[in-house]
Amino acid sequence: MVQRREQEGRARTRQADIAKAAGLSQATVSMVLSGRPSARISEETRQRILELSGSLGYSANPAARRLAGGKNRILGVFTYEPTFPIAGLDQYYPFLLGIEAEAEDLHQNLLLFTSASGKGRARSIYADGVNQLGIADGSILLGRGEDRDEVARLAHEGYPFVYIGRREIKGADISWVTADYESATYEVVSRLAALGHRRLLYVGVTDPEEPNIDRFAGFSRAVEEYALETTVIRPADDADVVEQIGDELKVGATAIVIETPEDGARVFKAVKALGLDVPGQVSVAVLGDMAIPRARKQTWSGFGMPFGEIGAEAVRVLAELIIDPSVGPRHVKLPCNPRPGRTIGEASSGRQPTTQQ
Repeated sequence: MVQRREQEGRARTRQADIAKAAGLSQATVSMVLSGRPSARISEETRQRILELSGSLGYSANPAARRLAGGKNRILGVFTYEPTFPIAGLDQYYPFLLGIEAEAEDLHQNLLLFTSASGKGRARSIYADGVNQLGIADGSILLGRGEDRDEVARLAHEGYPFVYIGRREIKGADISWVTADYESATYEVVSRLAALGHRRLLYVGVTDPEEPNIDRFAGFSRAVEEYALETTVIRPADDADVVEQIGDELKVGATAIVIETPEDGARVFKAVKALGLDVPGQVSVAVLGDMAIPRARKQTWSGFGMPFGEIGAEAVRVLAELIIDPSVGPRHVKLPCNPRPGRTIGEASSGRQPTTQQ
């Protein structure tokens, strides 16, 4: 994480100071000090954070008071793609819930920007050279397919913003909040190794971006630590993966690790076409949440995304940047939620795919 620069003559205690003193993540400290319950935080840890906050002279939630002096008391939300709530799907909706709840706690209004570029045209922050987000004191950016040059321009102009999702922008260090994909993936592969799986098939995307790179880093770390055998395939979006998966299972792969939830459906469909039982004959892990109807129960194994917590933390980081621009840029990774599911089991031997006719 980039070191934050104090303004001259200032010595205000921040949550980062408490986190450092306690040997904890800033996300954990922030959750306790904001009064948000979490089953992952023990009572002992909570009391230690509260005691340290008192001894270090931390003023609880100063952002709400100091943000009141902002230009407009408006926080913007801008997306590069139409990822806002779609009826029946559970994808970006939880991001918005977290953003809204935290903005309300800080007594800020939210303004949704959907770009004025026109139908069928790529979304853009700028119109006629003017930053359209300027009406807001600062903004949260999210969505894939971003124009990285204009994100860099926004940073260079000093406009406060936070990206949801890690973004490495050439020529600019920006603030972002994301899930800790690497650690979560490492834990998934560690579980497979503990269940006796020695050969894994990894199904990834053809053009990996930062979240996929982080997932693969966690996969590679676990593979090396447990001395596992692996094959990595990155099929095109429209490719039929039945044959590729079948070939790997024939030579001894006992588990499939799917890099993105978007690939989950076609991989499960391919396994079914091969006539294999999950997890009796082959284990399948999905590295994240799928966009599925919320009424359906999520039964796959892997990990879940802390969508709401990411949204809330993005607002907290944005508030800090608005109050004191010298604190940025900030990089925050939040832990994912383990998902035991029903698609991982003990490794079995002697399986043979039998493609259904």
